[in-house]
Amino acid sequence: MKTRAHVFVAGRVQGVFFRSATKHNADRYNVKGWIRNLPDGGVEAVFEGEKEAVQKLIAFCKHGPSSARVTNVDFTWENFAGEFESFKLRYS
Repeated sequence: MKTRAHVFVAGRVQGVFFRSATKHNADRYNVKGWIRNLPDGGVEAVFEGEKEAVQKLIAFCKHGPSSARVTNVDFTWENFAGEFESFKLRYS
């Protein structure tokens, strides 16, 4: 079953290759969507794909790469929209 998750990650998640590591795993799990830094120091992402793959990517976000220090992950399940062709890093 395909699904979508809107994810917010807090902690030391900027300047530690969090977005690029997430993209690497998204590509590995065939998850589409995007990820971007937020002004408050957190990260926001939207993941779309098979539910098991999206769950694996959310699990990765709970710890991130070794230099990250994740303090909180909030996410909401949303209806799959199929609007993405790949996983992108956003710079806004």
